[in-house]
Amino acid sequence: MRQGLRAVVVVSLLTVAASGCATRDWVRNLVGKTDQRVGSVEERSAAQGQRIDQVDARVTEEAKRVDGRVTGLETSVGEAGETAKAARGRADDAFARAEDTDARVSRLWTNRRNRSLVESLHVQFGFNRADLDDRAQTALLTLAKDLRENPKLTVDLEGFTDLTGAREYNIQLSQRRVEAVRRYLVEQGVPMPRINAIGLGPSYDKGTPETAAQKRRVSVRLMTDAE
Repeated sequence: MRQGLRAVVVVSLLTVAASGCATRDWVRNLVGKTDQRVGSVEERSAAQGQRIDQVDARVTEEAKRVDGRVTGLETSVGEAGETAKAARGRADDAFARAEDTDARVSRLWTNRRNRSLVESLHVQFGFNRADLDDRAQTALLTLAKDLRENPKLTVDLEGFTDLTGAREYNIQLSQRRVEAVRRYLVEQGVPMPRINAIGLGPSYDKGTPETAAQKRRVSVRLMTDAE
């Protein structure tokens, strides 16, 4: 009887031992598989991290490009604004000169019947020149003396050019010639308000035939108030 019980116990012990070995192997296999899965997840995580870093780098680079473009646009806008301001300033100056010319023409036209001619002369200029030579200065000295001594006298200056060249340029040239005469008279003591000056550009006078040299002139008329 005792021997039978011993056999049962031994068999039980062997079964338990065998079962214990099987359990350890199963756990080891499970742990190994888990380690493999964790390693795979870590590899995928690392790869995903690299991709994220690459995306971040591209985003940063694109942001720098956008910032550069924005800065360039801001610079261009600023330069365009400065150019517009300069153009506006030139336009304002041109408009002011046009208004001044219009005012002088209106003054001459309004007062044309309220004054009488005292004396006239022509100041000649060289081709494409606006400077006074010695002969012109000598002729203007007497005129300046009369203007200084008689406050009722005024002088009208009309500048002309020949027909060579563009009309716009000739108008500017005729104005420079007028300014040369007016500046000289002012230097000789003639008050500026008594000088009426205008540049009229090319001379188209058909009443008296003129040579090209005769057209390059400033017509000077000494005027007095009509009684």
